Amino acid sequence: MSAPFEERSGVVPCGTPWGRWYQTLEEVFIEVQVPPGTRAKDVRCGLQSRHIALSVGGRDVLQGKLFDSTITDEGTWTLEDRKLIRIVLMKTNRDAGNCWTSLLENEYAADPWVQDQMQRKLTLERFQRENPGFDFSGAEISGNYSKGGPDFSSLEK
Repeated sequence: MSAPFEERSGVVPCGTPWGRWYQTLEEVFIEVQVPPGTRAKDVRCGLQSRHIALSVGGRDVLQGKLFDSTITDEGTWTLEDRKLIRIVLMKTNRDAGNCWTSLLENEYAADPWVQDQMQRKLTLERFQRENPGFDFSGAEISGNYSKGGPDFSSLEK
Protein backbone atom coordinates (compact mmCIF):
# COMPACT_ATOMS: atom_id res chain seq x y z
CA MET A 1 0.00 0.00 0.00
CA SER A 2 2.71 2.47 -0.94
CA ALA A 3 0.47 4.61 -3.16
CA PRO A 4 -1.53 7.37 -1.48
CA PHE A 5 -5.13 6.56 -0.56
CA GLU A 6 -6.63 8.83 -3.25
CA GLU A 7 -4.55 7.13 -5.97
CA ARG A 8 -5.80 3.70 -4.92
CA SER A 9 -9.43 4.71 -4.37
CA GLY A 10 -9.91 7.46 -6.95
CA VAL A 11 -11.19 10.98 -6.38
CA VAL A 12 -14.66 12.52 -6.24
CA PRO A 13 -14.42 15.54 -8.54
CA CYS A 14 -16.77 18.50 -8.68
CA GLY A 15 -17.04 19.80 -12.23
CA THR A 16 -16.91 23.54 -12.94
CA PRO A 17 -17.02 25.71 -16.08
CA TRP A 18 -13.21 26.02 -16.00
CA GLY A 19 -12.29 22.45 -14.91
CA ARG A 20 -12.80 20.61 -11.62
CA TRP A 21 -11.86 20.50 -7.93
CA TYR A 22 -11.63 17.68 -5.41
CA GLN A 23 -10.30 17.11 -1.91
CA THR A 24 -8.58 14.76 0.49
CA LEU A 25 -8.38 15.02 4.27
CA GLU A 26 -5.41 17.38 3.99
CA GLU A 27 -5.62 19.07 0.59
CA VAL A 28 -7.89 20.68 -1.97
CA PHE A 29 -6.94 20.21 -5.63
CA ILE A 30 -8.06 22.59 -8.35
CA GLU A 31 -7.57 21.70 -12.02
CA VAL A 32 -8.12 24.50 -14.53
CA GLN A 33 -8.18 23.82 -18.28
CA VAL A 34 -6.33 26.58 -20.17
CA PRO A 35 -5.75 27.13 -23.90
CA PRO A 36 -3.08 24.80 -25.31
CA GLY A 37 0.29 26.50 -25.49
CA THR A 38 -0.27 28.63 -22.39
CA ARG A 39 3.02 29.74 -20.86
CA ALA A 40 3.77 30.19 -17.16
CA LYS A 41 4.42 33.89 -17.71
CA ASP A 42 0.77 34.21 -18.87
CA VAL A 43 -0.47 32.92 -15.50
CA ARG A 44 -1.07 35.04 -12.41
CA CYS A 45 -2.04 33.05 -9.34
CA GLY A 46 -2.47 34.59 -5.89
CA LEU A 47 -2.99 32.23 -2.98
CA GLN A 48 -3.89 33.49 0.49
CA SER A 49 -5.30 31.74 3.54
CA ARG A 50 -8.94 32.44 2.59
CA HIS A 51 -8.67 33.91 -0.91
CA ILE A 52 -7.66 32.77 -4.38
CA ALA A 53 -7.17 34.72 -7.60
CA LEU A 54 -6.23 33.15 -10.93
CA SER A 55 -5.94 34.89 -14.29
CA VAL A 56 -4.60 33.58 -17.57
CA GLY A 57 -3.54 35.91 -20.35
CA GLY A 58 -5.03 38.87 -18.46
CA ARG A 59 -8.45 37.21 -18.15
CA ASP A 60 -9.84 36.37 -14.70
CA VAL A 61 -10.62 32.68 -14.40
CA LEU A 62 -11.19 32.14 -10.69
CA GLN A 63 -11.39 34.63 -7.86
CA GLY A 64 -13.02 34.75 -4.45
CA LYS A 65 -13.10 33.76 -0.82
CA LEU A 66 -12.29 30.09 -0.20
CA PHE A 67 -14.80 27.88 1.61
CA ASP A 68 -12.40 27.45 4.55
CA SER A 69 -8.88 28.49 5.51
CA THR A 70 -5.69 27.06 4.05
CA ILE A 71 -2.00 27.23 4.93
CA THR A 72 -0.74 29.98 2.64
CA ASP A 73 2.92 28.94 2.57
CA GLU A 74 2.05 25.41 1.46
CA GLY A 75 -0.19 26.33 -1.49
CA THR A 76 1.30 25.68 -4.93
CA TRP A 77 0.36 25.91 -8.58
CA THR A 78 1.87 24.24 -11.63
CA LEU A 79 1.30 24.46 -15.36
CA GLU A 80 1.19 20.96 -16.82
CA ASP A 81 1.71 20.23 -20.51
CA ARG A 82 0.94 23.92 -21.22
CA LYS A 83 -2.81 23.16 -21.01
CA LEU A 84 -3.68 22.48 -17.35
CA ILE A 85 -3.09 24.52 -14.21
CA ARG A 86 -3.10 22.42 -11.03
CA ILE A 87 -3.44 24.28 -7.74
CA VAL A 88 -2.90 22.44 -4.46
CA LEU A 89 -4.12 24.02 -1.23
CA MET A 90 -3.28 22.62 2.22
CA LYS A 91 -6.31 22.68 4.52
CA THR A 92 -5.84 24.26 7.94
CA ASN A 93 -8.46 21.94 9.44
CA ARG A 94 -7.49 18.40 8.37
CA ASP A 95 -10.35 16.59 10.05
CA ALA A 96 -12.65 14.16 8.22
CA GLY A 97 -15.57 16.32 9.36
CA ASN A 98 -14.12 19.23 7.37
CA CYS A 99 -15.56 18.31 4.00
CA TRP A 100 -15.67 21.43 1.82
CA THR A 101 -19.13 21.64 0.24
CA SER A 102 -17.95 24.26 -2.24
CA LEU A 103 -14.64 25.65 -3.43
CA LEU A 104 -15.51 29.28 -2.78
CA GLU A 105 -17.94 30.54 -0.16
CA ASN A 106 -20.78 31.08 -2.64
CA GLU A 107 -19.54 29.45 -5.84
CA TYR A 108 -18.66 26.08 -7.31
CA ALA A 109 -20.68 24.05 -4.81
CA ALA A 110 -20.79 20.31 -5.22
CA ASP A 111 -24.28 18.98 -5.86
CA PRO A 112 -25.79 16.96 -2.96
CA TRP A 113 -24.82 13.57 -4.43
CA VAL A 114 -21.20 14.66 -5.00
CA GLN A 115 -21.05 16.17 -1.48
CA ASP A 116 -22.25 12.83 -0.09
CA GLN A 117 -19.59 10.94 -2.08
CA MET A 118 -16.88 13.39 -0.95
CA GLN A 119 -17.84 12.92 2.70
CA ARG A 120 -17.82 9.13 2.32
CA LYS A 121 -14.35 9.30 0.74
CA LEU A 122 -12.96 11.52 3.53
CA THR A 123 -14.41 9.21 6.19
CA LEU A 124 -12.79 6.18 4.54
CA GLU A 125 -9.53 8.11 4.27
CA ARG A 126 -9.77 8.82 8.02
CA PHE A 127 -10.36 5.10 8.72
CA GLN A 128 -7.31 4.29 6.55
CA ARG A 129 -5.15 6.70 8.51
CA GLU A 130 -6.36 5.30 11.86
CA ASN A 131 -5.87 1.68 10.71
CA PRO A 132 -2.77 1.59 8.47
CA GLY A 133 -2.67 -2.21 8.35
CA PHE A 134 -5.96 -2.34 6.45
CA ASP A 135 -6.83 -1.22 2.92
CA PHE A 136 -10.04 0.83 2.76
CA SER A 137 -9.48 2.02 -0.83
CA GLY A 138 -12.20 -0.23 -2.27
CA ALA A 139 -14.54 -0.14 0.73
CA GLU A 140 -18.13 1.04 0.74
CA ILE A 141 -19.60 2.90 3.68
CA SER A 142 -23.16 3.47 4.82
CA GLY A 143 -24.79 4.80 7.94
CA ASN A 144 -23.41 7.69 9.97
CA TYR A 145 -20.47 9.07 8.04
CA SER A 146 -21.40 12.75 8.04
CA LYS A 147 -18.95 15.00 9.87
CA GLY A 148 -16.25 12.33 9.57
CA GLY A 149 -18.22 9.30 10.77
CA PRO A 150 -18.41 7.76 14.21
CA ASP A 151 -15.79 8.65 16.81
CA PHE A 152 -14.17 5.53 18.25
CA SER A 153 -11.44 7.41 20.14
CA SER A 154 -13.13 6.88 23.52
CA LEU A 155 -13.19 3.08 23.16
CA GLU A 156 -10.61 1.10 25.12
CA LYS A 157 -8.05 -0.83 23.12
